[in-house]
Amino acid sequence: MEKWMDFVMVMMVSLLTFIVGEEDGVTYDGRSLLIHGQRKLLFSGSIHYPRSTPKMWPDLIGKAKEGGLDVIQTYVFWNLHEPQPGQYDFSGRYDLVRFIKEIQAQGLYVCLRIGPFIESEWTYGGFPFWLHDVPGIVYRTDNEPFKFYMQNFTTKIVNMMKAEGLYASQGGPIILSQIENEYQNVERSFGVGGPQYVQWAAKMALSLDTGVPWVMCKQTDAPDPVINTCNGMRCGETFPGPNSPNKPKLWTEDWTSFYQVYGGLPYIRSAQDIAFHVTLFIARNGSYVNYYMYHGGTNFGRTASAYVITAYYDQAPLDEYGLLRQPKWGHLRELHAAIKSCSSTLLQGVQSNFSLGKLQEGYVFEEEHGGCVAFLINNDGVNNTNVQFRNKTYELLPKSISILPDCQNVTFNTANVNTTNNTRIYFNRQNFSSIDDWEKFEDVIPNFDDTPLRSNTLLEQMNTTKDKSDYLWYTTRFEYNLSCSEPTLVVESRAHVAHAFVNTTYIGGAHGNHDVKSFTLELPVTVNEGTNNLSILSVMVGLPDSGAYLEKRFAGLRDVELQCSEQESLSLTNSTWAYQVGLLGEKLQVYKEQNSNDTEWTPLENITTQMLVWYKSTFETPEGDDPVALDLSSMGKGEVWVNGQSIGRYWILFHDSKGNPSQSMYHVPRSFLKDKSENVLVLVEEGGGNLLSITLNTVVVANFHQSRSKSFA
Repeated sequence: MEKWMDFVMVMMVSLLTFIVGEEDGVTYDGRSLLIHGQRKLLFSGSIHYPRSTPKMWPDLIGKAKEGGLDVIQTYVFWNLHEPQPGQYDFSGRYDLVRFIKEIQAQGLYVCLRIGPFIESEWTYGGFPFWLHDVPGIVYRTDNEPFKFYMQNFTTKIVNMMKAEGLYASQGGPIILSQIENEYQNVERSFGVGGPQYVQWAAKMALSLDTGVPWVMCKQTDAPDPVINTCNGMRCGETFPGPNSPNKPKLWTEDWTSFYQVYGGLPYIRSAQDIAFHVTLFIARNGSYVNYYMYHGGTNFGRTASAYVITAYYDQAPLDEYGLLRQPKWGHLRELHAAIKSCSSTLLQGVQSNFSLGKLQEGYVFEEEHGGCVAFLINNDGVNNTNVQFRNKTYELLPKSISILPDCQNVTFNTANVNTTNNTRIYFNRQNFSSIDDWEKFEDVIPNFDDTPLRSNTLLEQMNTTKDKSDYLWYTTRFEYNLSCSEPTLVVESRAHVAHAFVNTTYIGGAHGNHDVKSFTLELPVTVNEGTNNLSILSVMVGLPDSGAYLEKRFAGLRDVELQCSEQESLSLTNSTWAYQVGLLGEKLQVYKEQNSNDTEWTPLENITTQMLVWYKSTFETPEGDDPVALDLSSMGKGEVWVNGQSIGRYWILFHDSKGNPSQSMYHVPRSFLKDKSENVLVLVEEGGGNLLSITLNTVVVANFHQSRSKSFA
């Protein structure tokens, strides 16, 4: 009886909270969201505004709408918007209001995932690094310093949206907001502070009075009236459903692919598999599906998290350049049309479920006066199967669902793809094959006397760099007194890459990988009698983006020693170390045009494997509107800028299991280019690479069969 009374109270509170004024905003019940009083079955797609450019936004949103989407979902990127406490940036690619207004202009809704922790394979999970230095802070738990700054930023975003009239309760497009992000993955790590934080975050969000519902993804203890939602690839199978009967069944992340890391292969998820699981979710009373990602885009600059490549979710329905990836885009478009043709019955009808065989089942939605929709499901992944339904025989393809909008005729089968595959074609528009095309600027390998920051121990890298650079120099001076003439340098690191120099001579490097959090560099060393200088360049390729106690993570060197044998070694770990944050070229900002002309660039003269060199060239903007990409497959590892804007890190030398680089083509947005003058290309190369094989390309997609029959320049 007590549980029943609790349930009744929950229902009453929800009704009081949401029914009042429902015609002016967004409410929900156990079946779906209700927008301005109308029940809605919604398809959504994630497009992240800073992973594209304002010039690309209208086309991306238009293609999403044409693909049958109703909603665009995006995270809000705290570290971009508040780079320093109280200092905000909403310009250019960071113009969230402009992005949302473009969505509104094209007649779509918005799901705004404020977080402000987002993970998203984004450096530091979206947190600005200055949070790390707030006294007494512990992220994402019942911690007053963290809650203070989290609430400040969340309130800032909500008030900005309100000021622009962007919530649906104001006549705007925002129909959902999200607070936190997959918190249940780490909740237990914080003990009693975890559940307390969940309650606080929900209460704080609700107090902001947006007039639209809040969601928490992967959060089964999301307190009423916050809706708990599913993330994953098979939410029709894995999601137990919302934690209250008056909440709808929402899928906030249907992974259309998966993020890719350096050294990793792309994850290919078929259009058929996505369509099967979306249809299953709808058949089991789902009413909102968001594709993560619908367009992944580009991790410009240093925004990617640890080891994540610059291209993000390139296998999404819209690829990195915003081009259609077929058959995924077209097959899902057909699915959306088939389901929307009968959405009224799906939302109003009574559902029944029944067996059609050992591995076959059916779902029917039937209205009292008329409408009837059926889903016929074959879970056999190998065999075609004939089933009987309402005195008719239907052949079901392996691992498929047939949709019958009238309970008689099949209009769509998830495994039957009618859209033709396409492929990307790259047209070479400019070579950089002449040495005369290039100039260079050699960075400086610092020694102990050049670096003013001192410590008697090895400093943690992230706290030392404050995320101002991927690079941290560790330098020390030592007297060599071991018996062997060629000791082994052994360096244990929890960064991502280490390059070692003895007396300014490069002796070698090593790197880790995404799945192992440390690595060891072991190299033979030739040392001088007496004093020697050791310089180790420690490199991060993005900061971590997930897990509990992110503020306590350690990166950088852990142990350094010279070994003659197991019995004879010289430990340098607790020596006096000197430090330099970043490269000289970064300090001089040689990648910026106004600084580039003041830098002492010299002619290239010849190609060498020299370490830490900056290179500069120019190129003309290709004619037309096709996307532009640099082919860097001949290079090693570094970062590249066009007209002072970073298009991301590259790491060609890190090969996947098939012996290929994880990414070799790098997107150059057309808005980064100049119309009537030369564009400046600058690269920093950590070691090696053949500049003369870099090419500038434009990108198109073509029907797969057409592309095989044509010859492309």
